[in-house]
Amino acid sequence: MGLNVNLCGIELANPVIPASGTFGYGYEFAELYDINELGTFSFKGTTRNPRFGNPTPRIAECTAGMINAVGLQNPGVEKVISEELPKLKKCFHKPVMANISGFSVEDYAYTCEKLDKEEQIGWLEVNISCPNVHGGGMSFGTSPDAAAEVTRAVKAVTTKPVIVKLSPNVTDIVSIAKACEDAGADGISLINTLLGMRINLHSRKPIIANTMGGFSGPAIFPVAVRMVYQVANAVTIPVIGMGGVSSAEDVIEMMLAGATAVEIGAANLVNPYVCRDIIRELPRVMEKYRIENLQDIIGGVNNG
Repeated sequence: MGLNVNLCGIELANPVIPASGTFGYGYEFAELYDINELGTFSFKGTTRNPRFGNPTPRIAECTAGMINAVGLQNPGVEKVISEELPKLKKCFHKPVMANISGFSVEDYAYTCEKLDKEEQIGWLEVNISCPNVHGGGMSFGTSPDAAAEVTRAVKAVTTKPVIVKLSPNVTDIVSIAKACEDAGADGISLINTLLGMRINLHSRKPIIANTMGGFSGPAIFPVAVRMVYQVANAVTIPVIGMGGVSSAEDVIEMMLAGATAVEIGAANLVNPYVCRDIIRELPRVMEKYRIENLQDIIGGVNNG
């Protein structure tokens, strides 16, 4: 049975990728199982400078999901290169996906250029859901022009595949995906979290110190499938699907919608073995639905 897929010219043994922010820099999970079973993983969102993140509380539970406002807590790109990647190299022997965030176009270009030079990095996943400090705080991912500007700046200083990660908090995600493709993106990943909020009934205050945060988990899966389908039908570059994926069946559904590979996020926080278990479950599910090779079903949804 063929579980392998090709993502931007790099072969993956399977399409399962733990999503950024839910898998740290990998080595914590390597204490639980051999993470080389994974296709690859997207490491914690990395910024130019160290970030402490948002004030607590920054997690709220929801029906079939969770809200987080961690705020890109990370040690900064220099420390990631000098400390995190050497630790990772001891336990992960495949190309890893670097997830990059920034608050200006210059931030993105600087951090991507640094990580592009690292041998372990296979792909650069550029998260454009961050607030643009020079553009009034709206995220780069809400405007086709801003998304294209970041894409062009990163492509100008890198040699490795650039995958742009899109925010779902927009009216027309297709126009933003197409703008990224036209600006040179090698792939698109989606969706990032939806914007959500919870209120404490006793105090009548928001549960999250930041008031709002990113809503993830099984509840958002149908939205993610819809957006992956729309984008995959509009662009010619590979799409990575994510958003509420928590089973081998979900992986197949995402691939039928048009995803070449599938990231799994919040489910890792519920069950740290979930990605390993899904990979082991895939052959049985493929047999059930008479699938020989996963590569063959990408975008294979039947609208007839």
